[in-house]
Amino acid sequence: MSSYLRPTELDKALAALAEGGKTIVAGGTDFYPARVGKPTDEDVVDVTAISGLREIEERSDHYLIGATATWTDLIRSELPDWFRSMKQAAREVGGVQIQNAGTIVGNVCNASPAADGVPSLFALDASVRLASLSGERDLPIGDFVLGNRKTARNDDEMVLGLVIPKCGEVAQSAFLKLGARRYLVISIVMVSTILETADDGTVADCRVAVGSCSEVARRLSDLEAAVRGKPANATLAELVTADHLSPLSPIGDVRGTADYRLDAALTLVRRTFAELTE
Repeated sequence: MSSYLRPTELDKALAALAEGGKTIVAGGTDFYPARVGKPTDEDVVDVTAISGLREIEERSDHYLIGATATWTDLIRSELPDWFRSMKQAAREVGGVQIQNAGTIVGNVCNASPAADGVPSLFALDASVRLASLSGERDLPIGDFVLGNRKTARNDDEMVLGLVIPKCGEVAQSAFLKLGARRYLVISIVMVSTILETADDGTVADCRVAVGSCSEVARRLSDLEAAVRGKPANATLAELVTADHLSPLSPIGDVRGTADYRLDAALTLVRRTFAELTE
């Protein structure tokens, strides 16, 4: 490691990033495993000592998940029911030690197609808040995560947190993950669904995102449109067809073929609908 900086103030961190050539580290749960057997020669900016970045806060029309908030912080936070999918995803991230150290923002910035937190953030219409010495900007998560290990973050920027718009009071969410075993596994398919019902028992709003079936998690917008206004009961799952999965482009690898992933995604979407309409 060429240099290691652990600033306690945001301005100092941003000034260091403005110099260029710096790697941001928070939990480090992906940083170090990726460098096993290789020299660690980057200039590192450790952001964990910057005050105010570990909060999960309710604001007037949104929640803000700070840059250094961990999965354990999320699990233990008092949050509305529609955050349930995020909490379910949090419990799927490695073991407890990883959940204690790893950050939600780090999971997003790592930009793995199999990142456990990303489908729920897509379904929640999350935005990523970035900062540099020039100011702040918010990007929808779909514009921030560009591909496998690729994001729209500029070298002089760091992510301050994730902005989650508030859902309706009756909104509920569900997350399902398929892997080769129950725990400590990279996902084959993930699905996050948010469902909000109207007073007459029909679907007022629905958002569905699928992960591990494309370079970036994908929303199923045609399906979302198809179920709005339909009765929010056990028949809802029957409306889901293979055609609704057209935004997905899965690959085949050691964990499963592309066809298997599509079939599993169809099953998991139906199961989230069934769970939310019980």
